Amino acid sequence: TFSTMTMMNAVARSVVRCPSLCRLHRHSKGRHFAVQAQQQVSYSENEFPDRREAPIISRTKAADVVVEGRPKNNSNGQHRIIPSTRSIGTERPAHIPPNVPIESLEIPETKITTLSNGVRVGSMETYSQVSTVGVLLDFGSRHELEQYTVPSTNKTVSTAGVNHLMELLAFNSTKNYDGPEIRNILESLGGATFAQSGREQMMYCVDVLRPNVNSAFNLLGETIQSPTVQEMEVEEMKQVIMFQTMDMMPQVLMGEGLQLAAYGPMDGKLQQLGRPHFCTAEALPNLTADSVHAFREQHLLHNPERIVVSGSGIAHDALVELAEANFGHVTANKSDSSKITIPSIYTGGEYRLQTQPSPHSAKEEFTHIAVAFEVGGWHSLDLVPTCVLQTLLGGGSSFSAGGPGKGMYSRLYREILNRHRWAESAEAFTSFHAESGLWGISGSCPPQFGREMATTIVQQFDKLAEEFVTDEELDRARNMLKCNVLTQLESRLVLFEDIGRQILTYGKREDAATMCAKIDAVTKEDIRDVVRKAIRKPPTVSSVGVDISTVPDLGQITQMLGRNSNKRSWI
Repeated sequence: TFSTMTMMNAVARSVVRCPSLCRLHRHSKGRHFAVQAQQQVSYSENEFPDRREAPIISRTKAADVVVEGRPKNNSNGQHRIIPSTRSIGTERPAHIPPNVPIESLEIPETKITTLSNGVRVGSMETYSQVSTVGVLLDFGSRHELEQYTVPSTNKTVSTAGVNHLMELLAFNSTKNYDGPEIRNILESLGGATFAQSGREQMMYCVDVLRPNVNSAFNLLGETIQSPTVQEMEVEEMKQVIMFQTMDMMPQVLMGEGLQLAAYGPMDGKLQQLGRPHFCTAEALPNLTADSVHAFREQHLLHNPERIVVSGSGIAHDALVELAEANFGHVTANKSDSSKITIPSIYTGGEYRLQTQPSPHSAKEEFTHIAVAFEVGGWHSLDLVPTCVLQTLLGGGSSFSAGGPGKGMYSRLYREILNRHRWAESAEAFTSFHAESGLWGISGSCPPQFGREMATTIVQQFDKLAEEFVTDEELDRARNMLKCNVLTQLESRLVLFEDIGRQILTYGKREDAATMCAKIDAVTKEDIRDVVRKAIRKPPTVSSVGVDISTVPDLGQITQMLGRNSNKRSWI
């Protein structure tokens, strides 16, 4: 066929033009190339391969190659031997633990110690050559304020968006080092740094070679305790925030809008869980270095009980010593005993955002829709059943690399993605907080199918409320959730984070066996009870896209949800 011939001609041309492949054909075509080269005009080598001249074939022996700065091989044919700088000796380096029988090692377990000032230390020894250590702090974007008066200076500043800024400012200039110095030191120690802010907690982390963990942790402590927060660095990071806001993914905007609508304003004031997590364009001009200092003074400098030092791949006693040296001096402020976390009340609502078209004309635009309901928070008995329900629904994108085994048999794949050609993605999600949580289904599709996507999502809620899930679905979901938990905990970074967050949230850490037992105890009755309790409350709807005119509004989705049940209190 024509296409096959075209492809073969293209391959032939590539063979002729490629010097390395031409060596394979030098015997049969070398003479032809030589004649052709004499007949054609010579060209500059910089014009190759745009010109069609014959390639020049040359042969070079390895012994004839001369490397700059290295003498040519001796005439006697002896090769120069490069001495090894890391020869293996008979003595073990001091920084490498000795090999011992496995019977003499302690079984890894989580150990927790509370320092005299209230700072908690949790760790698990994994006997690895790399350690992950860090600090988790019990504050987040929910604790930001539009106006806050600093007690020490009586100055009023805005802390809205400061957590986003602090995440970007992490591991910058401190009292003893500037930003480039800190990065160079950590690089020389073989370490990598991470900082992450959330609505309720903030995390600083260093992943470093075990012999250098002491130096890395001391540097981490200085980063948290005494950053200089220079105005120049603040302005630079504000530029980064501005660029991030301009380039934010529509899925992120949809999730952020869902949170704002779910916990809407009460009495004209924003609720803590209804505050924006990312710094908004309106809040950005009000952020200064004073905003960072004020927020740190309110939540960090005098609150040792809200600090957790966590580690994986490190001896517990060693981590306790490091925590004592770096955070043992933090004292509590007895005069400030007010409760800073104010519980938020779920309201339900709607968020609609029409975005600008992409400047890339080849990029296909999709409409993104999410419908969610309130479920229990971190301390709810419905936490594990909700996680099993999310895994059972599963979902993802219409294109998923890896094939079966990545959730292809979950309900949303089978009943939405494999059934409707217009469905670009469909996925169940959860979002948990201290006092409340969200569970729902999101999807994306071409703009003209917005109503169909919303209707399909609503049908999934109705089916879950009216029918039991099958035994096969439930078994698969429980096994998949256990597999995900155990696989994630194989990572020292995930293990470090899990230890710290559980101690901050619960004051203890449950082991994997206890968690797996809770997952196995979930029944299909539990799943249906969670769904029925959730849909008795008003829904939250979020839609983002270039064209959201076809997406039903909150009232229309409420009517869809109310057609098949007369037990919903919000109708």
